[in-house]
Amino acid sequence: MPTEASRPRRSALFVPGTNARAMAKARTLPADVLIFDLEDSVAPAAKSEARAAITEALAAGGWGGRELAVRANAPATEWGGADLAAIARLPVDAVLLPKVDSAATVRAADNALAEAGAPARLAIWCMIETPMGVLHAEAIAGASPRNAAIVMGLEDLAKDLRSGAAPAREPFLTALSLGLLAARAHGLAALDSVYADLADDAGFERQCRQGRMMGFDGKCLIHPKTIETANRVFAPAPEAVSHARRVIAAHAEAEAAGRGVAVLDGRMIERLHVDEARRLVALADAIVVSERR
Repeated sequence: MPTEASRPRRSALFVPGTNARAMAKARTLPADVLIFDLEDSVAPAAKSEARAAITEALAAGGWGGRELAVRANAPATEWGGADLAAIARLPVDAVLLPKVDSAATVRAADNALAEAGAPARLAIWCMIETPMGVLHAEAIAGASPRNAAIVMGLEDLAKDLRSGAAPAREPFLTALSLGLLAARAHGLAALDSVYADLADDAGFERQCRQGRMMGFDGKCLIHPKTIETANRVFAPAPEAVSHARRVIAAHAEAEAAGRGVAVLDGRMIERLHVDEARRLVALADAIVVSERR
């Protein structure tokens, strides 16, 4: 059973709550995470319909070992309260809060979930997609024991920053770093933002590689065709897993021999290297199990 740190979250696909065909197809897709959407992809007049459709789809089951989340409307909107009350009773792993600007927003959502009878295992994921959210990212990440992930949303942030197109995402590197730092400071997962240009496969892969290099666990997606690339890029490389196993073995051998220090390929192995090696191996093993389902 993977721990939170080793649970695969390479691909997190948004599924519109008003698209019955997309929800049905999602059962067959190799995404690690499915995020059923009640917010941006649903028109105001269809919010109640989407909530009912998601409830029905989840009750029908058949989701395998995928991690399931529902993106609610912001608690301050006219739909937010009803969304949280409904999600509290659904068989999902997390509620994704959009446009989180402050710790107070998270605490209010936590209270609303508790009042609606949500189980303790229901996690809160926080979307950081506004300037205020970026500036308050650390407080947001630590606002609730339910918090399990920080999810970056750069589409809304770009509008607020008045940023132009930038293939290397220069206008957003500070925001991405602050979101990632906040997540790691509180032991949370971190998911990179969506890539909107579905015709640019090469650009999507470059952005996945950038996110992976920065330290993100995976990427939010808006189309099934991008799942394979995200899964491949955010998975541990075979050579890295092989080296991690050697690190673990060398450390175990040194301990068994009563040596305080292990050396592998001429380099000293410290506890931090062993801990990271174990996380990497656990993640690789969890991916193998998930892909057999």
